[in-house]
Amino acid sequence: MIDKYPRLIVQCADVADVIAAVNFGREHDLETAIRGGGHNGPGLALVDDGLVIDLSEMTGVRVDPDAQTVRVEPGCTWGDVDHATHAFGLATPSGIISTTGVSGLTLGGGHGYLTRKYGLTIDNLVSADVVLADGRLVRASEDENPDLFWALRGGGGNFGVVTSFEYQLHPVDTVVAGPMFWPIDQLEPTIRWYREWLPQAPEDVYAFYLTAEVPGEPFPEEIHGEKVCGLMWCYLGPEEQAEAAMQPARDVAEPLFEHIDPMPYPALQSMFDDLYPPGDQWYWKGDFVYELTDDAIAEHQRFAEVPTPKSTMHLYPIDGAVHQVDTDETAWGTRDATWSMVIVGVDPDPAKSEEITEWAQDYWEAVHPHSAAGSYVNFMMEEGEDRIRATYGDNYERLQKVKAKYDPDNFFHVNQNIEPAE
Repeated sequence: MIDKYPRLIVQCADVADVIAAVNFGREHDLETAIRGGGHNGPGLALVDDGLVIDLSEMTGVRVDPDAQTVRVEPGCTWGDVDHATHAFGLATPSGIISTTGVSGLTLGGGHGYLTRKYGLTIDNLVSADVVLADGRLVRASEDENPDLFWALRGGGGNFGVVTSFEYQLHPVDTVVAGPMFWPIDQLEPTIRWYREWLPQAPEDVYAFYLTAEVPGEPFPEEIHGEKVCGLMWCYLGPEEQAEAAMQPARDVAEPLFEHIDPMPYPALQSMFDDLYPPGDQWYWKGDFVYELTDDAIAEHQRFAEVPTPKSTMHLYPIDGAVHQVDTDETAWGTRDATWSMVIVGVDPDPAKSEEITEWAQDYWEAVHPHSAAGSYVNFMMEEGEDRIRATYGDNYERLQKVKAKYDPDNFFHVNQNIEPAE
């Protein structure tokens, strides 16, 4: 679905290459896109007839187990980071697929299995090294260029090329995790229960709600192709207390299937990797959700049967620790929502790209009136300035001022673009 032809691709080996590439793009007035570790839905890591600064060869990871921090280069995936940090029984919040690129997920905010306990990825960002549009390398942290540091935490790739991320780590080793499915006809009672239960659940408990079609292996043959709703669990508390934490879900409706076990955290992070390999057709739309109203649930019921085996809807919790940070502390401004919703049409067959796109668009248009105005920026296609403004809310004008300071000519605009203030 992404079919672009750059004039030039620079595969950077180090920071010096990034500086040279940025200077070259600016001096020759080239449309310039930045590619990190991959996984960009709308294809904004590529550009037609321009320059792609490809960071995917920059994959160094260095863990400081004493300080419980990790320094990560921009071409890494979260699988690279988990591999390095798990040796020390440590992790930082990220997404739910290990092949996701570190850079894009972080700069958009970052949420996943650890979010209710430890916050967004940006809440754990300690510092970043950034190549600016004029070719300078600067450091951004609470103490150095704090306005840039504020903007990087949720403002996307608008402000420069990050060549190093430093994250705070947390003790995470074995988690109790896995899927629990109900028949799709149990959507209404289970999602009604979920909307009341999730906000009251301890922060050690994470479960995102989903609708899907059961794929083939590794699931039992008798449920292949079943349309389901369900939960994907991650429990961070004492292992012996996991069953009690999950039992209320079994009480509301009898599961069709569940496979919940203690496992290394990287095993959970990579559980969906084989289901979603590179090359599939993808179309996604997202929204922040404050509450699951009865009207919203009715629309979820209407679209519950997904069109292809890989298509899905997820409601990711973004409460708990996320709510402990004020709206103006980072560029990510929607600190009071309860979920980040994504509707994803996916299929390996290019002939089905129109079908999965229409399904995702129709579904989103039906539930959007019951959602917030904005969305997690990483779940947006190319949706225009109004949608970006709605996503950042009261922080948008402040982001424009930071953009005007660090990229006044809007060199970095192949992204969910924030135009500089005049």
